[in-house]
Amino acid sequence: MTDPAPLPPPTADERVPEIWRALGLPGLADVHVHFLPPRLLRRVWAYFDAAGPLVGTEWPIRYRWSDADRVAHLRRLGVRAFSALAYAHRPGMAADLNRWTLDFARATPGCLASATFFPEPDAPGYVEAALTAGARLFKVHPQVGGFAPSDPALDQVWGMLSDAGVPVVVHAGHAPVGTAHTGPGPFAELLARHPRLAAVVAHLGAPDYRAFLDLAEAYEHVRLDTTMAFTPFFDQFVPFPTDELPRLRELGLAGRVLLGSDFPNIPYPYADQVTGLVRLDLGDDWLRAVCWDSAAALFNLS
Repeated sequence: MTDPAPLPPPTADERVPEIWRALGLPGLADVHVHFLPPRLLRRVWAYFDAAGPLVGTEWPIRYRWSDADRVAHLRRLGVRAFSALAYAHRPGMAADLNRWTLDFARATPGCLASATFFPEPDAPGYVEAALTAGARLFKVHPQVGGFAPSDPALDQVWGMLSDAGVPVVVHAGHAPVGTAHTGPGPFAELLARHPRLAAVVAHLGAPDYRAFLDLAEAYEHVRLDTTMAFTPFFDQFVPFPTDELPRLRELGLAGRVLLGSDFPNIPYPYADQVTGLVRLDLGDDWLRAVCWDSAAALFNLS
């Protein structure tokens, strides 16, 4: 049985619901959304405004709104499940970030309880506390934090998360600017030590898409998120190789590709992310899996 005619991609945010409704979905599930304490969020936005050294290009924040306005916009889009990803970039801040993001999730219907960690002696303690408090998703950013994923200080943490089966969104790729601790090599070293880790590779591992597809195929608990991939902004720097679309399709149908957006820290409309996925023409079943079904299975969404 073949799919019906391809869905028309949304041309603006207000048309995004047309896509998930046409697919027969209850909405969208976005695993790569950021909500941060106000002071830290202002600092992050200032870094993007200045095109800091780990950004490398002009990056005007599209959704520079209050938390309440951004949550309301996600709901208008039909994003029924979303994360509140925070990430520690130095010692001594993760535990406080976790308290904030977990409180935010408790007060925000549809928000997945999210947490973070950093290689430091007290990491196992506050990660265990976050798990006890209901954390369903973690985020780490070795590029910004300046640490190797396989840092021995994190061995116990990775083991705890592997045992719990709780996913971790890892900014493992070099994009937008590579460091000594990004790329498939350091991430492969981590997986060799913790092969059961439920890792979600941000940005499909850009720009080393092929190598991260290899890792997703080699490790059954590794997933990829679509964050920024297939948007005109991202494609001008690190386009996905078209000859790898068949592998991306197979992984998506197997539940291993998840919708991510980087909202609100994107320099274009949210609709661009959905448009990019629709225009791949990988089939309605693939879109259903990526936009809702795979995350629904992972997080027991209803």
